[in-house]
Amino acid sequence: MMKTLHRYVARQILATLAMTVAVFTGLFLIVNVLKEILPLLLSPQVPFVSVLQAVAMLLPFGLIFALPMGLLTATLLVFGRLSADQELTAVRAGGVSLVALVTPVLWIGLIASGVSAFATLELAPRCRVAFKEMTYALGIARPTALLVEQRYITEFPGWTIYIGKRRGDAEFENVLLYEMREGQLVQRIHARRARVTANPGNREMLFQLFEAEIFTRSLGGESGSATNVVGDLSPVFFDEAPPVRLDLSAAQPSQGQPKFSEMTFVQLLAERRELQQRGIDATPVLVNLHRQVSFSCACISFTLIGIPLGLRGHRRETSFGIAAALLLTAVYYSFIILGQSWETRPQLYPHLIVWVPNFLFQGLGAWMLWRANRGL
Repeated sequence: MMKTLHRYVARQILATLAMTVAVFTGLFLIVNVLKEILPLLLSPQVPFVSVLQAVAMLLPFGLIFALPMGLLTATLLVFGRLSADQELTAVRAGGVSLVALVTPVLWIGLIASGVSAFATLELAPRCRVAFKEMTYALGIARPTALLVEQRYITEFPGWTIYIGKRRGDAEFENVLLYEMREGQLVQRIHARRARVTANPGNREMLFQLFEAEIFTRSLGGESGSATNVVGDLSPVFFDEAPPVRLDLSAAQPSQGQPKFSEMTFVQLLAERRELQQRGIDATPVLVNLHRQVSFSCACISFTLIGIPLGLRGHRRETSFGIAAALLLTAVYYSFIILGQSWETRPQLYPHLIVWVPNFLFQGLGAWMLWRANRGL
């Protein structure tokens, strides 16, 4: 009898989990990932296979968030339905305790935490770096493919570009170029027409501008390591302006230091050790180390809190489960965001703050599960 009950509950959880993870992953792709692959998606020069590869490389990041949310929603829905249909009452009448009934669900939560740990600590950071390398390679091979109509393009360091209309592969109309230095605008160019040519060998893109209006701001002396930008933008008009060269090599991901969010757990450990040897405060690295491990425990935390909340809800409605899951997820990640926002304030122990939601959810969930087991 117990094996039959375990298989029944496990099937219900896994089926609902597959559905909820698919939904949340799809939402993640639409809201967060689509904006990053939009230039590839809209460009006819980029093969559709490359677009699919870009989406596949960003899926692990979606999994990090979708798996805990999906597991929480699944437990809320399944146990809410079991409670509403009086199935748990029948199980109790058969002499089976709630803790014994939910054992396979807890194992599913632990396994999901293991999958989440692999994705968070290793897979997602490497895929993120691979995505940047792939988009850079596409930019070198087909630089004009990144110039999408009616969108501000920031893939070129130091420049922001806006294309009004595209005329073929190399001809553009209503082009705006903004040059930034030290976070300040030093040049704004508006050209009615532009011809863009690429030189992959030199890793540069050349903008030949026609009927151009160029506003420049003079550069003052240097203060420390920064250049002072002084004066107002002064306009100059050209029928054919001097060409603007954009250096593509500066955008190569492998040439720069990756962000902490793009480092694996092992890389973060090495970075922390190096900073400590140099006498530099390593709290930001420490916060990211603890954040990665904390994320890995989110699945079991959400499982423990989701089971008793589902029982108390006595609701069959999917909308209730999703709403409760979103609310609890917002509470959970608010502590993570708070810890990261204090990563430069070591006196506040931000690396410990990211663990608060796990202790809170697991402790409260275990207590509620114990109470429900006694009262069922």
